[in-house]
Amino acid sequence: MVKESNRENSANKRSDAFSKIIGDSEAMIGAIRLARKGALTDVPILLEGESGVGKEVFARAIHETSERADKAIVVVNCGALPANLVESILFGHAKGAFTDAKEDHAGKFVDADGGTIFLDEIGELPVDLQVKLLRVLQEGEVDPVGGSGTVSVDVRVISATNKKLDSLITTGAFREDLFYRLNVFPVSLPPLNKRAGDIQTLTNYFIRQICEKENKPVKQLTTNAIMLLNSYHWPGNVRQLENVVLRAVILSEGEMITEKDFPQILADIERMDKEKKLHNRRTDDLIKSLEIPEEFHNICIYDGNADVHTIDYIEKMMIKYAYIRYDGKMTEIAKRLSIGRSTLYRKAEEMGLLDEN
Repeated sequence: MVKESNRENSANKRSDAFSKIIGDSEAMIGAIRLARKGALTDVPILLEGESGVGKEVFARAIHETSERADKAIVVVNCGALPANLVESILFGHAKGAFTDAKEDHAGKFVDADGGTIFLDEIGELPVDLQVKLLRVLQEGEVDPVGGSGTVSVDVRVISATNKKLDSLITTGAFREDLFYRLNVFPVSLPPLNKRAGDIQTLTNYFIRQICEKENKPVKQLTTNAIMLLNSYHWPGNVRQLENVVLRAVILSEGEMITEKDFPQILADIERMDKEKKLHNRRTDDLIKSLEIPEEFHNICIYDGNADVHTIDYIEKMMIKYAYIRYDGKMTEIAKRLSIGRSTLYRKAEEMGLLDEN
């Protein structure tokens, strides 16, 4: 009981590690609460979320809140490791193990002994090396390349992924047994566009940080700028927001940062609006093309006697269908039929189409 109480008191002294994470949204508070609970244990934690949501920030907070806080946390981006050196970098190698092995190399797991190792982009780890990682988790041993034996390590593993590992399991790119070892305590981090209210808070934080670093007066956001940032979908999440704010601070003149100081966001929103309108138009066109009036269902180039229709007949049917298809918009109809507007108006009037309006 005393030992458990001491553990809780020690954790409380280090709990401010999570208080440094910015965000008051319900989604973020829930993720922090869950991660804080996981930090008080020594089980593997899997951080899930899109790129740029702050997985490394969470990993460091978990480490700093754990009983391993006085030891090292070693960060490894599995997706950035050279393919031919992944095994050596992670698990070490003995001198002479390969051509460039001039001396013994401990490896990242030995470097993290007693502390925490954070394996980012764990889904990028080659399948053949996943077996060695599984051994670390099960036996607490690493097997250096070219070594004569194993090395015991005491390491807390935090891994992270922006991919669906269960999908990788299906394709054979990730071992199922390793997944269950890593996924003991999963924590899902919300994307920025799901963190209602946090965008403005984070933006103000970045502005203050940047202005203080550049020794400039702290600037403020206009209402339109806030509305713009809140309306954007942020595919790059917090990392993208920080970069965008840095540029806005540099571009802005005077005390206020306006929506015009975010040209990349404005351009992207405009592009998405155009794509949406084009998509909607194509959808509408498809729907209309499937709603062909019954009188046009059996139109052929020949009549009931197998004689070809006259050009005049075919032309009238084309104009009539186009008039219905494009809602009587003469400019659009002329464009689609490749005839002049004046010619179209004359023919439509002769056919009595204009009298129907």
